[in-house]
Amino acid sequence: MSIIPFQSKFDKDFPVVIGNAEYNAECELLKAMDSVIAASGMEETFIKYALDVGYVNKAISLFGTGKSSRLTAKEIEAIRENAIFALRASILRKHLRLPLRRFVLALSHSDLYKWFCRINRFSTPKVPGKSTIHEYENMIPVEVTKALDAQLQKFVQSDTCSLLDEPVDFSQCYLDSTCIQANIHFPVDWVLLRDAVRSMMLAVQRIRKLNLKNRMPMAPKEFISKMNKLCIEMTHTRRKKDGKRKRKAIFRKMKKLAKVVAGHAIRHFELLDKQWEQTGLSRKQAEQILRQISNVVDKLATAIKNAHERIIGERQVANKDKMLSLYEDAVYVIVRNKSGAEVEFGNTLLLAEQQDGLIVDWKLFPEQAPSDSKLLQDSHKRITGRLDNAIRLVAGDRNFDSEANRGYLQAEDIFNAVCPREPNLLQSRLEEDLFCQGQRRRGQTEGRISILGRCFCGNPMVQKGFDHREQHLGLSILCHNVWLLGRMKISQDKQALAKVA
Repeated sequence: MSIIPFQSKFDKDFPVVIGNAEYNAECELLKAMDSVIAASGMEETFIKYALDVGYVNKAISLFGTGKSSRLTAKEIEAIRENAIFALRASILRKHLRLPLRRFVLALSHSDLYKWFCRINRFSTPKVPGKSTIHEYENMIPVEVTKALDAQLQKFVQSDTCSLLDEPVDFSQCYLDSTCIQANIHFPVDWVLLRDAVRSMMLAVQRIRKLNLKNRMPMAPKEFISKMNKLCIEMTHTRRKKDGKRKRKAIFRKMKKLAKVVAGHAIRHFELLDKQWEQTGLSRKQAEQILRQISNVVDKLATAIKNAHERIIGERQVANKDKMLSLYEDAVYVIVRNKSGAEVEFGNTLLLAEQQDGLIVDWKLFPEQAPSDSKLLQDSHKRITGRLDNAIRLVAGDRNFDSEANRGYLQAEDIFNAVCPREPNLLQSRLEEDLFCQGQRRRGQTEGRISILGRCFCGNPMVQKGFDHREQHLGLSILCHNVWLLGRMKISQDKQALAKVA
């Protein structure tokens, strides 16, 4: 085991406030979360990862120069401080669930938050800006987050854990699945054409401001306004007589306008691609504008085809051929059949928690997820592989039940508390006390999903792209587990004080 030497910095304490119960409760919680992070060794693991990344980056930058790629003491210290801040600031922002701008302001104002992030110096504290914190969060891949989470759970289940009075029990597992919604509007076909025109014309407007112009019959804003008027007309046709015929006529106008706009966008795209050096932009800045056009133009034909099939041809479009958004690719229609959410648009999340509420396994599917019954066995294998722990009870709703799963759980000597699909079998199993106990506890997993969505990651998540959503979901689950263990520590400490008193 390698040892990373470092000199501890002298932090000042945060102020004590009398008469404010909410502030004191937040202080107590962050102190407990700080104890969880420090005692579990998460920081040391992440520092080692950051040092490996720093060494590789330096070796790449000095390749062929003949210079040594070994990190200096000053570079090691900078990487160590940045790694500690990145991990703690990411956990704190997920706990507060604040946007980057508001989080930076809260961090600047609060000595408590600066103390938690280890930047509360006696000298003038240095608080990074929102872009720096965003970069720090993106340097934590989901694989590292899962490794830190596994390390945390192994620590609290060991007999040597000094954080809690007793080791955490991981013998019971409760499964459920949900939809992590993408941040998109309801995918109406003709509204996608409105999105396409707006995105292309805004990009064209940026190009024309750089004095790169091609002839157009009207300004970009007028194209957007014209499409908006057609959208308003399309909305009102449902209330008019012979509305179906009028919808088809308006859609043909929208399709024609979208193709005209795409032609202007392509010509401005070619102009910027050839003459970007004259604009004063860097190539990366120019490529950002180019991607704004190319991303929409590449998908416009599919959006028009799907809308034509539904509105003009009055035919259904196969689920695999549907386009739900111009800006999100890995998004699917997920049938929920629930009140207020017949269908949702996003990605399926499988979640497994133990009896205290710690999330022990999760998987966000980038493609259309298989049925819940096909997820149980893989989830159990991941849990036992990460924690080296024997699962004695598995519970889930009726979607997880299948003959294969019943045989698998029996072969693994695991009590099957999954709700059976067959009514007669369910009736007989309701006479078992352990089965009823597992089903009652399984209902709380719905609440755990709600806590994760409302208090940590958000649902829908604001992040763009599947990889980005998966990464931030991993940070949210890590923060949730640290938060929950902190609350458990506070509860046990209060019980111990009550016994002494």
